[in-house]
Amino acid sequence: MGTVDDAIAEVPSPSREVLQHVVDIARRLAPDAEQGMSYGMPALRVAGKPFVSVVAAAKHLSLFPFSPAAIDTARDELAGYSLSKGTVRFTAEHPLPDDVVERILRARLAEITGS
Repeated sequence: MGTVDDAIAEVPSPSREVLQHVVDIARRLAPDAEQGMSYGMPALRVAGKPFVSVVAAAKHLSLFPFSPAAIDTARDELAGYSLSKGTVRFTAEHPLPDDVVERILRARLAEITGS
């Protein structure tokens, strides 16, 4: 398993579809993102820098935007989700709203591209 697509393919439904939806949003925002590894996780990379990773754990799904500041842009909308410095945890039953995912990923993309 070395790519985002490979990692998601191994996740059972309905978690697989939820993670794929997050990745689809990321690819729409950064169509030139490349698959690679960051911090030992399959991730999308932009300009050689980690952009986003999504991971399935035993009891939750995780969004890693590789930026606490990006998470902070949507912190008010993340009540009810488990957060750490660089991770948002959610479940297939309680997925992240699209607008929240977009806000976080747009903030991370702006950090990477400087725009």
